[in-house]
Amino acid sequence: MAKLAFLGLGVMGYPMAGHLAAAGHDVTVYNRTAAKADKWVAEHAGSSAATPREAAANADFVMACVGNDDDLRSVCLGEDGAFAGMRKGATFVDHTTVSAAVTAELHAAAAEGDVHFVDAPVSGGQAGAENGQLSIMCGGDAPSYDAAEPVMNVYAKLCRRIGESGAGQMTKMCNQIAIAGLVQGLSEALHFADKAGLDGRAVVEVISQGAAGSWQMANRFETMLDDHFEHGFAVDWMRKDLGICLKTADENGASLPVTALVDQFYKDVQKMGGGRWDTSSLFKRLREIG
Repeated sequence: MAKLAFLGLGVMGYPMAGHLAAAGHDVTVYNRTAAKADKWVAEHAGSSAATPREAAANADFVMACVGNDDDLRSVCLGEDGAFAGMRKGATFVDHTTVSAAVTAELHAAAAEGDVHFVDAPVSGGQAGAENGQLSIMCGGDAPSYDAAEPVMNVYAKLCRRIGESGAGQMTKMCNQIAIAGLVQGLSEALHFADKAGLDGRAVVEVISQGAAGSWQMANRFETMLDDHFEHGFAVDWMRKDLGICLKTADENGASLPVTALVDQFYKDVQKMGGGRWDTSSLFKRLREIG
């Protein structure tokens, strides 16, 4: 069993760290709000630390799942950052969805301290984290990934190295681009069914078994029809991710017209007060505009 640190105990990180402890690893956690770390320690075998540096001291692997680029920098860099406490040869695994630019920056900073760095954003949402069924897309050199893979497999249903550093984050962008179009398409289909006087549940029962079927359809159509949007991945976070996608597309020349349009639809949802609603609330937007 390995000595691990886990930085960030949000809706994803909290259960992910729990799976590591349940698997028998020696886990030290850090969270910006110390009360959350104390709660985690009370529920699991492990310990907490006051700073990322203290949590990372002597760890074989340091896992992070925080909010955005700035949050990730804050737990990695500086006098109290994880890199300052990590031993040479240890591996930092970043599960945060961030820009390729900050991944390149931190990969270089880690290398200066002889620390390995794997970018490993996840997909599967809160339910995937709680059930240990996340899809993990990774970037980094092969030896670093090979060392970290058995640890990540504790909470993964699929873990794969896509390429060198940054490839994991680029793959997560592909994931968010695909989801944006799928959720909007499903929302429009349900909206159309409603306007046509059809039973939405009956419609989905039929079309989900054909080419229109998707994870979003199977897992979200009922809550969408029930006007329930208080679970899953929040609109505020989706807009953060789509902003990363669109900025990167400007840099690499990719054309993302549907993604740009759906991003604006999510902006409408935010204006409706739905920043913390889940991403399927695109359907609520259509209901509101008639």
